[in-house]
Amino acid sequence: MLASVVREFGGPQVLRPEQVEAPEAGPGEVLVRVAAAGVQFVETQIRSGAMAGTPLAPDTLPWTPGREVAGEVVAVGTGVDRALLGRLVAGQTPRGGGYAEVAVLDAASAHLVPDGLAAAEAVSLLGTGRTALALSELAPMGAGDVVLVESAAGAVGALLLQLARAAGAARVIGLARGDSKLALAREFGAHSAVDYGRPGWSAALRDAGVTVVFDGVGGTVGREAFDLLGPGGRFVTFGFASGSGTRLDEGEAAEQGVEVLSYWGPPVGPRGPQVQLRQTRDALAAAAAGRLRPFVGATFPLAAADAAHRAIERRETVGKTVLLP
Repeated sequence: MLASVVREFGGPQVLRPEQVEAPEAGPGEVLVRVAAAGVQFVETQIRSGAMAGTPLAPDTLPWTPGREVAGEVVAVGTGVDRALLGRLVAGQTPRGGGYAEVAVLDAASAHLVPDGLAAAEAVSLLGTGRTALALSELAPMGAGDVVLVESAAGAVGALLLQLARAAGAARVIGLARGDSKLALAREFGAHSAVDYGRPGWSAALRDAGVTVVFDGVGGTVGREAFDLLGPGGRFVTFGFASGSGTRLDEGEAAEQGVEVLSYWGPPVGPRGPQVQLRQTRDALAAAAAGRLRPFVGATFPLAAADAAHRAIERRETVGKTVLLP
């Protein structure tokens, strides 16, 4: 089968298409013919070697990236209901390997894709849908809130905009960079959009009464966003697209009366495997019912996975990037 393989850490060029042996479904697993594979920002960092020594890095090379896949079940392992054969499912692989024509999923965590939802849309919601719902549950929003969503043209950001609007927030502000991304933020639910690439961008929001910040950028952008919050505000971190997290001095949040929450923790609240499965299931169901709009921003052929990584690193992508074998 065709797969995109990393044999040494480095730039996007080390991600090369190869013919490799297809995996088999073990006990409790299903084998799927991949129809769509999600590309995660963290996978570009792992490929570069920046995550070496962390639990996210592969133990050995060669390594085929890819945790998020959707596809038709073509084989089942022992202990798995054969009724799954031929069904379209989506889930996260236990060992990577999603950048391939065939991949293995744990049957217990594979979701049947609801009718009306395409494979690429389902893949776009696996990690991002669960993350957005978890963040909205971590920091519930309501009519009294003014919500600022950083990286608003990203896959998680676009979902957070929609969730904030659905929760009845008084005002939803999207933070993005460049006119095209600002337009996308408004398209996905922002009442207004602000370009954080412009010096002094936060000054225009000083009197906006921001009560909730979803921080997906970090760095100086996250720092400026944090300073917009007053007593009772909530600062919720979930990413660091700038390359570094938001730095706060010890005790600063408490002095300002701001609660700092994080998707990664601590504290995160209850988010065990069953909660994550429920959040993913809820996201897929909401999209199938039209209550949540998935955002597949770009698709690439499997053999061009290196181009997908390059586009993400250059910040040329919006929404979710998906490989189509």
